[in-house]
Amino acid sequence: MTEKSLSSLGRMLSVLDLFSDKQLTWTAEAITEALQVSLPTGYRYVKMLVDAGLLQRAADSHYTLGARIVVLDHYIRMADPVLQHATPFMAELVEKTGFDCVISALYGQQVLDTHREFGKSPTTLSYGRGRPRPLFQGAAPKVILSCFSPAQLHKVFDQHGEDIARAGLPSDWPSFRKYYSGIRKAGHYFSNGELEADLAAVAAPMQKSDGTILGAISLVTTVQRMAVIDMPKLTQLLMRTAQEITSRIP
Repeated sequence: MTEKSLSSLGRMLSVLDLFSDKQLTWTAEAITEALQVSLPTGYRYVKMLVDAGLLQRAADSHYTLGARIVVLDHYIRMADPVLQHATPFMAELVEKTGFDCVISALYGQQVLDTHREFGKSPTTLSYGRGRPRPLFQGAAPKVILSCFSPAQLHKVFDQHGEDIARAGLPSDWPSFRKYYSGIRKAGHYFSNGELEADLAAVAAPMQKSDGTILGAISLVTTVQRMAVIDMPKLTQLLMRTAQEITSRIP
C-alpha cells in the first residue's frame, strides 16, 4: 500500500471521529466540509464506510455509526484479558457489598468504563461503556493518572491546563504532581459527589509490577449509602481484589 493510499485511508477513518454526544448524525456534505476534502472524495469515503458496515443511512440524508461497530465491540469484550479475569471478582464484590462494580481502562488519554456488574440497587451512571469520562474527575480516572510516571503526568499537565483548572485541581506542576502522588501512596481514591452529585465511588488501580496500567476497579453507590459504610474495610477489600485480578493477567 502506497504512502498516498495510507494517508487517504487515515482521512477516511477519521470520519468516525466526527461522531460524538453532541453530534450523532452527519450528512455527507458536512463530513466533506469537516475533513476539508472534495465533495466526490467525501462521498466516496461515506460509501466505503457504509459498505463496510461502519456507517449506516438514517433519515433526511444523514448517517449514523453502523451496526458493525456493535459486533466489533462484542469481540473486544471477548478478547479483553482484564475482563476475562476480572468479571468473577467483580461479581464477588457485588455480592459482598451490594454496590455496583465497574472496570475502567485508559485508551490514549481517554478513560472508558469497559464493564459493569450491577448491585442490588443499581445506580444510574451517566458514563457507561464507550462514553469517555472526564480525565480529572471521579475515582477511576484519578487512580489511573496516579500510576503515571512523572514524565507522563507532566505531559498530561501541559496538554490539559484548562480542564485541570475547571476540575479545581492544582494549577502549578509541583502541587499537581503532589496531589497525584498522594493518591498513589494511598492506593485508592474516594469520590463523593465529585462527578455526579448523588453518587459516591471508591477506586483502586490495577498496575503490574513493570508499570503497565491495566485500569481501575471501582465500587459505586449513592452518597447516602456510602456514608454509613466502614470505608477502611471497603478500601482494603477493593485493593486486595485489584491485586488479585492484576496477578492473574500475563
